[in-house]
Amino acid sequence: MVTKKNGLSLDLIIHPGETIKELLEEKNMTQEELAIRCGYSAKHVSEVLSGKKIFPLNLLIRLNMFLEFQQNFGLIYKEIMIRKYLKLSEITSIIESGLNKALTLLNMRRFLNVNNLLSIPNLPIQQVVFRGSQKVKVNVNVLFAWKRICEFLTEKIEPSTSFDKNKLKEKYEDIKKTMFLEPNKMVSELKKIFLECGIAFEVVHNFAGAPVQGYIQKKNDKVILCMMIRQSFSDIFWFTLFHEIGHLMNDDFNDLYIDYNFIESEVEKRANNFARNTLINEDDYNIFIKSRKYDFITITKFAKSQNVKPGIVIGRIQKDIDDYTFMAKYRERYKWVNQI
Repeated sequence: MVTKKNGLSLDLIIHPGETIKELLEEKNMTQEELAIRCGYSAKHVSEVLSGKKIFPLNLLIRLNMFLEFQQNFGLIYKEIMIRKYLKLSEITSIIESGLNKALTLLNMRRFLNVNNLLSIPNLPIQQVVFRGSQKVKVNVNVLFAWKRICEFLTEKIEPSTSFDKNKLKEKYEDIKKTMFLEPNKMVSELKKIFLECGIAFEVVHNFAGAPVQGYIQKKNDKVILCMMIRQSFSDIFWFTLFHEIGHLMNDDFNDLYIDYNFIESEVEKRANNFARNTLINEDDYNIFIKSRKYDFITITKFAKSQNVKPGIVIGRIQKDIDDYTFMAKYRERYKWVNQI
């Protein structure tokens, strides 16, 4: 879920506590009764379910005994494991108070599909880290876990067709139109559009230690596309989305591409140009800029002609004139909340 700012509200992740609260209602059971059955205080259970405290795994196991949520257990469990892992700064700090060491290590290995957590730096992911670490420090453990999250969140999304570049090209304007929808609907419609093109699409949290903006993988006939909400501004979200589409259309990789947000190369420049010119026609933009009419009404009119929101045009102007205070109040934001 995201904070509502400038009229926006984006519900991208359901906290496990919400799912469990629904199950309690179905079984006509109060949180107080559940707390007694599980051997926890009512206050502790309430704070866990509301997201104020981290979800302990042993509580999840006890909850399953009474609520029998087998169908949801795997998803809830893995989401909790994701959060626990990504909060670690070093692999050696993996043990949390109150958790059995052997069980914790086993659970981590299962989710990450490795026999030994210390072997992660020796995996091929290290090559990706090296490409990025020449400029910014990249944590190989966090990056590996983030990559696994992208795989996990998209593994059950099965497009009905193989990846179709021509179909994707036809969908550019439809993709742009979704930015006018209420954000919850926007993400849902984006997923549908990408599915028609043979792409499994998901929005994933970004984490310190993994300074990336996109993840693209070609797997058999399916393409996985994951991206972040970076810096919270909606115009950056849309520029990044079309930047990643640009990588797909330009055939910039064969199988896997993790896109850092700070790498400068000819490949990245091509993707940037693609995003810039697909969102706003270059010739139209140059004519508009020469008019020097930068009031909000004129910008809104021009944005409408390009099938984008005014914030997209404002973000472009800010970058071109190197003044990020220019009409800053009209730039909308997306922001994650209710973290585990």
